[in-house]
Amino acid sequence: MLSKNQLGFLYMFLSICAFSLMDVIVKWSVDYPIGQVLFFRGFFGIIFYFFVIPRERLHNFYQTKRPGLHALRCVSGLIALVAIFIALRELPLATVVSISFAAPIFTTILSIFLLSERVGLFRWLAVIIGFVGILVITEPGISELNIYYIFPIIFCLGLSYVAITIRQLSTTEPVWLISFYFSLSIMVLSFLTIPNGWVFPSLQDFVLLSFVGIFGGVANLWLSQSYKYSEVSLVTPLKYLALVFAIVFGYFIWGEVPTIKTLIGALLVIISTLIIFRREIYKKKTITSETIND
Repeated sequence: MLSKNQLGFLYMFLSICAFSLMDVIVKWSVDYPIGQVLFFRGFFGIIFYFFVIPRERLHNFYQTKRPGLHALRCVSGLIALVAIFIALRELPLATVVSISFAAPIFTTILSIFLLSERVGLFRWLAVIIGFVGILVITEPGISELNIYYIFPIIFCLGLSYVAITIRQLSTTEPVWLISFYFSLSIMVLSFLTIPNGWVFPSLQDFVLLSFVGIFGGVANLWLSQSYKYSEVSLVTPLKYLALVFAIVFGYFIWGEVPTIKTLIGALLVIISTLIIFRREIYKKKTITSETIND
């Protein structure tokens, strides 16, 4: 029988595997418009949320008192998703994954303006280290005037705002409802791209494209389960396994070999996010201790 922490590690590992496989299929899907791939992500991703809706909520699971905040979460999430899909198609897999690790850096900055949080010396140091890492990774893109290096950064900005809105929504809304509305928005808005020329897929491609949604949907559920069984501080560092998977998949499928600059930049970004993460844990423990003492 696995302990709660072991279950947390298992679900996080499965989540990382599913997200990594989704990234591979998105990178492969260059023959299909991004809007069409988004439709598959939304339609097949939405299925899994019905497995976690409580029975007593099945008749009114869609009800919410915060439609405006849901809309902001969906818009920022869509911007992030489109940006990462474009980046995955145009850049080496390891490069995209490395830059995407910088999302907590942007979340820290946005929390100052949107949540009025105070950021101390250590977190500012982490932000600086993280930005140096991003500059190290993207320097070839700047020198070659490759505009696609901006899309993983747009993804980080969008994902950071998603994190802020989810933090606000989660005080009153269940996780499955937040995820449901996001997948629904992907599916509905992707229809607007039909005039751009959707391509009728073969049976094999249809199955692969459907796995974009299946992997994305189940990965989100496994991620939530991981945070349910174990502390975020214990399981989050496992996310950096995604870089290992990206290097392996990139090499064996597309012959991509990560540069030394990419690896050094990724290391700086990882160090930065770990510093931010440790400070969050310390802050949480301090608040808890003060509450108990009071």
